[in-house]
Amino acid sequence: MVHSNADDVKTAVRTALDAGYRLIDTAYNYLNEDAIGEVLEEYIKASKVTREELFITTKLGSVLTRPADVQYSMSESLRKLRLSCVDLFLIHQPMVLKKQNDPNDVFPVRNGRLDHDGRVDLEGVWKEMEKLVDEGKAKSIGISNFNAAQVERIMKCARIKPVVNQVECHAYFPQTKLEAVLKKDNILIMAFAPFGSPGNAALLTNPGESPPPALLEDPVIAKLATKHKKTPAQILIRNLLQRNLIVIPKSITPSRIQDNGNVFDFELPSEDMDTIRGIDKGIRIFRPSIMADTPDYPFKSPV
Repeated sequence: MVHSNADDVKTAVRTALDAGYRLIDTAYNYLNEDAIGEVLEEYIKASKVTREELFITTKLGSVLTRPADVQYSMSESLRKLRLSCVDLFLIHQPMVLKKQNDPNDVFPVRNGRLDHDGRVDLEGVWKEMEKLVDEGKAKSIGISNFNAAQVERIMKCARIKPVVNQVECHAYFPQTKLEAVLKKDNILIMAFAPFGSPGNAALLTNPGESPPPALLEDPVIAKLATKHKKTPAQILIRNLLQRNLIVIPKSITPSRIQDNGNVFDFELPSEDMDTIRGIDKGIRIFRPSIMADTPDYPFKSPV
């Protein structure tokens, strides 16, 4: 994973808050919680925003996906974010990696594969996640990158149900089958990579494969952008919003951050929604071979 430098992160968060964004999505694995926390404290102290207006999401470290390490991961995130609680705390991935001496080595690799630490005790980890809610450290909890069978495992043991499953979701991979499964349990999709993650596509392409087609350059999306006098990115975000999904576009470019927020002054008619539905290619981008040997790898399942 490519991590943004601290100055870029702080500029992005300031730009987003100034533009009216209030949901900030981060993670232990992203190594940017310190930078985000600095800006949050700056804006709250200056009364530019109140804590109550913000919705802060972070995630359990992949080297800490064990029942005994959940509290530590949460405490480290709260310390870095300079907060007493987060609004949403997620299990980042159904995998546990070996702890390293370097705390910044959040994705340890050995022989070209992630250095995993065996099977994940999902049920045990979830019980510890529930304790965070009991203690007021997280207002709500959820999961990320879980397939339908793994969601069912959580539902069978849960006292507090997951509110979201944060997954890759875009016009080339709309996740409609998973959405139907989640709806039965009132779990929302939180859609990451709404543009097909053009910045990471080459990085995530497995050896011997061609890079995925560029969703932002799709001619169907381009035609709709011209029709509505919007950018392709705005069309893609609006499509997901009208599916009643939570959308978390990623950018560190100030102009794009501002543009991505300007999606509430138009609506896609049903025929345009149908048109976008027709470009589904079933292309999952986030399935790098480096993860494939982890015992609970979720993407072997189509749903």
